[in-house]
Amino acid sequence: MLSALLVTLTSLSLVRAAAVAVNSSVVCSAGQCIQGFTNTTIGTVLSSPNVASSVILLPGQYTSTTNPQLLHQLLTTSSTSSSPSVGFNASSLSLPFDVALQPGLAIYPQALYSGQAQFAALPASPLSGNSSMPLSAGALALSSNLWIAVTTGPASSNRVILWDSVPDVSQLPNISSLSLSAIESNACSPQCSGAGTCSATGQCSCPPGFNGSSCEVCATGFFGSSCQACPLGCTRCDDGLAGSGHCLSSTVSNPSSACNCLNGVCGANGQCTCNAGWTTAPNGTLCAACAPGFFLDGNGNCAVCQLGCQQCADGTGLCFTCKQGLTPNPDDRTKCGAVQPLTSAGTLCPNSFFNNGVTCQPCSISCSACSGPTSNNCTACIVGQFFLGGNCVTTDGNGVCAGSSMIGNNNKGECDSCPSKCTSCGIPNFNVSSSINQVQCTGCLPGFVLSNGQCVQSCPSGTFLSPKDNLTCTACSSQCGTCVGAADFCLTCNGSQLASGGQCVSSCPSNANAIATAGTCTVCHPDCATCSGTSFNQCSSCPPERPVLSNGRCLPTCSQKEEFFDRASGSCQPCDSTCSSCSGAGPSNCLACSSSTSVLRGGSCVQVNCGGSGTTVVPGLGVCLSDLVSVPQVSGTSVPIPLPSITGIDAPAVINAGGGRRLAWWEILLMTLGCIFIFLCVLALFRRRMRAKRAKRTAAFAAAKNIDERGVGWREKLGTLFSRGPRIPKEEKIALRVARLRNLEEERHIAALGKLGVETDVEGRGRSDPVPSQYAGSRQLSVTGGDADSFYSQVTGLPPRAPVPRQPVTTRGVERAKSLRYSGTTVSSAKSITEAQRYVKSVEERDWFDPAGTGTGQDSRNPFRK
Repeated sequence: MLSALLVTLTSLSLVRAAAVAVNSSVVCSAGQCIQGFTNTTIGTVLSSPNVASSVILLPGQYTSTTNPQLLHQLLTTSSTSSSPSVGFNASSLSLPFDVALQPGLAIYPQALYSGQAQFAALPASPLSGNSSMPLSAGALALSSNLWIAVTTGPASSNRVILWDSVPDVSQLPNISSLSLSAIESNACSPQCSGAGTCSATGQCSCPPGFNGSSCEVCATGFFGSSCQACPLGCTRCDDGLAGSGHCLSSTVSNPSSACNCLNGVCGANGQCTCNAGWTTAPNGTLCAACAPGFFLDGNGNCAVCQLGCQQCADGTGLCFTCKQGLTPNPDDRTKCGAVQPLTSAGTLCPNSFFNNGVTCQPCSISCSACSGPTSNNCTACIVGQFFLGGNCVTTDGNGVCAGSSMIGNNNKGECDSCPSKCTSCGIPNFNVSSSINQVQCTGCLPGFVLSNGQCVQSCPSGTFLSPKDNLTCTACSSQCGTCVGAADFCLTCNGSQLASGGQCVSSCPSNANAIATAGTCTVCHPDCATCSGTSFNQCSSCPPERPVLSNGRCLPTCSQKEEFFDRASGSCQPCDSTCSSCSGAGPSNCLACSSSTSVLRGGSCVQVNCGGSGTTVVPGLGVCLSDLVSVPQVSGTSVPIPLPSITGIDAPAVINAGGGRRLAWWEILLMTLGCIFIFLCVLALFRRRMRAKRAKRTAAFAAAKNIDERGVGWREKLGTLFSRGPRIPKEEKIALRVARLRNLEEERHIAALGKLGVETDVEGRGRSDPVPSQYAGSRQLSVTGGDADSFYSQVTGLPPRAPVPRQPVTTRGVERAKSLRYSGTTVSSAKSITEAQRYVKSVEERDWFDPAGTGTGQDSRNPFRK
């Protein structure tokens, strides 16, 4: 990566910065401009046909209100074009206009950001921590939120972190030479590990092979401190940061699962070839069931049935179908035997003879029993030969039957199948006494390895997969508990020894950054010099390129730019208050200044008046604007060289001098219509609320007075489509219904009194009736008799307890009632009757009783006597 950056910095194909100005220019920062001659090339150049000189905008943000007036005109004029220098974005001139360096470092050959600049973008991977690149720079410009690590001195032993742009490298403290060792962004939290690179967006970018949020671990299939890939052909290797990279399992070519072949081999054409004794299962899986003449034994293998048996039962091997001409053996149900009929002479043929119906004839020399004269008629083979497909065949020295991959079975006299996962097998030193249990696999299905004559999925502990054939599991050496790649390359050791670099040692080497964990000397994380664990946050001490130890992590810089790393104390210490960044303690080790009125001079921050021109230090550049522009004088005089007349350099920006931009007619119209619409909406809502209240009161009044509702016209019906009527609570509805029923009853009562000729008041009582307060709730005695209440009811106000006899109807009471309508004692309501009037009425109403209490006695109630 370092060499790539060197090529980037020195390549002649870099975009060249703006040439040194031979004509006058205007150099501007946000708020101020100076006209003169300059060699500064940082920022972007604005050009407009309305301005005689080019205008250089220094880094910063510019808006339509930025002073002076010259900038305001250029930024708001469509004819203005921009030409950015090296490292700056070539964006369109839209406001706000940001002039900012892309993430990276711009190197200027001369001080004050002058000359043809070279730009190094933020690298995608970190620079090598142990190497650096010499820099020949007069000024350095850094993008925001970025830092660089440089080494100074002849031995490059002093490591300095630069956070800010440097207008003059010679003003840095104790600088004799400069070499670049790191460029990184500070936007990531937490910081990336040594393998990762923080991007400008705040994400750690990991190189190939690394993984984790901070790029702190190797991805699966990668090993070593540089996380390199496992060897080709390996599906699993000894991976990880501390891994050796040795292959633990190889890639399987044409696995059985590729063609749905369980106990067979997939060919290049996708066809499945089953092992001997296997065939397609009823569910369609290839090579998953035992073929005819074989049965599934207790080891999951398809073994051949006993000689003469055509079909036998799985598990037991009991024969339930014998071959033609054979019958089940009553003594051994797994076998079938031939029935030897007698010859015509009545004799029984001996072994190796067969009965042709007349005489006994000898079998073929290959048969120990037969049903005919040829070798195809054998039912049993002689010793040393085995029955296979109706013939007797021989075997080789490993017991493999001729012309097949099957093995001779001395017990059955047949050629038997190999174990299910074996493609080939044999019995070493095969002879007539060899047992089928001695069979050993010599080849395995893809995906299986050979261990002690058996095909298994992985090598057992204490063995390793031989790299010679990637098939055979080989035993580790005696000192290794586990090994890989070779018998003596130990991953773990027997006894109390520790595995270190493949060797068994009693303790971890003192010169290695390793710790003893789980019986091995585990290498520390590459970020650490020494550690207490394998994680990147378990460091005990740090290497020079990552010197800051913080919460178990080794970091390249202090977390604050106002701090520096003190090697003596091994901690971060604050800079002097005059410094915004520094290389050491005190005011003479500043790398940038914290005050906007100070500049760096030999490592110290000194106050300046920026030439007395009213300008200040440019933010982010650490230099006065007046220092970037010079106005030469005519030789031998103090008169400045005449410059093109450019207006607006010193004048403040005038924005909308007439009191603001005048609104267009359509804008005024829209605002007026909007106000009218809002007023109409408020008025409509108010009217709707008032109508709802009025309708509610009207409904309550109509219900109380039992007034029929008026018919609803078309206007009201149309209005109901856009508004809802008043909502009356349920309790109020019930009260209105009760009041309506009471009013109806009172109307019926008044109507009944009217038929009898009795005048009533507004409350429905007869005007001639006295209304004593104690009888206010009872019916009064009718003046006409008839169905009036009993005297008991009139006095007590209670309903009668027995049937009331009907009274004869007379006209005297009616006539008296009529005469009373026009008498002077008649009142309009019970409330206006005096005590005397009530007494007179009571006497008149009771004229058919015997007079009593007329005022002559002591108990008289006549008010006129009182």
